[in-house]
Amino acid sequence: MQKPERLPKSLIVTADDFGASLEVNSAVEQAHCEGILTAASLMVAGDAAGDAVERARRQPALGVGLHLVLVEGRPILPPEQIPALVDASGQFRTDMVRTALTIFASPSARRQLAAEIDAQFAAFAATGLKLDHVNAHKHFHLHPTIASAILHAGKRHGMTAMRAPIEPPKVISAIDGKPRKVGIEHVWAKVLRRRLRRAGVTVPDQVFGLAWSGALTSAKLQPLLDRLPPGLTEIYAHPAQGPYPGSAPGYLYAEELAALTDPLAKAAITRNGITCGRFTDF
Repeated sequence: MQKPERLPKSLIVTADDFGASLEVNSAVEQAHCEGILTAASLMVAGDAAGDAVERARRQPALGVGLHLVLVEGRPILPPEQIPALVDASGQFRTDMVRTALTIFASPSARRQLAAEIDAQFAAFAATGLKLDHVNAHKHFHLHPTIASAILHAGKRHGMTAMRAPIEPPKVISAIDGKPRKVGIEHVWAKVLRRRLRRAGVTVPDQVFGLAWSGALTSAKLQPLLDRLPPGLTEIYAHPAQGPYPGSAPGYLYAEELAALTDPLAKAAITRNGITCGRFTDF
């Protein structure tokens, strides 16, 4: 009996937080022009969102998606229109658990959520950039109510691809030597992937970047490329040219940029016959 053909290895390399700062934006452009970065997720209300859009227009091969921010950031709508989602300063709340429970329990909060998500989609559309993909800051789209609101708005705004953060623990353990347990987020991500695929949305088969968030250095990225599973994979990172106001403490921003631009990463992609592209390419 003839063995079935193995799936080819396809790869999207994404930078999150595009538009958060000039340090992030310049790193995204550098990692795309000089390295293996193929996509970036835009914070439409980020401090440097306008600069990010200008850079994206100069790089038409960069797949730019919407990085929905519903926690730890600035909303698009005026705070008085979404009081259930913001704190006294008018910023999104930082307590994800409290926000999640509020959204689940309050019809008014759900209406505010839907309005803010739609406003962020509209703000992205106003840039004139083609929508390559959608995801959410802190992967808040794992919340079923948030996922529903995104799917509803996405139908109107041309959403065709989304991240479901399913990270194979065996691959991670083989690289860093640490045993990895599957948590509840892994289960929710699988439920989300099934739901998205039923809706006709493209979803990667596996995603890497969770276990090493803020620490995807060359020492981890290169062996990961050598162990990349068959199918469509997304690797996401947080490159920047150094810390910036509001950046996460302890994140190795410059080291992640160095990993994405390391010639050895390109060599590993070639050596393993990996096809790279944006979400829309697959």
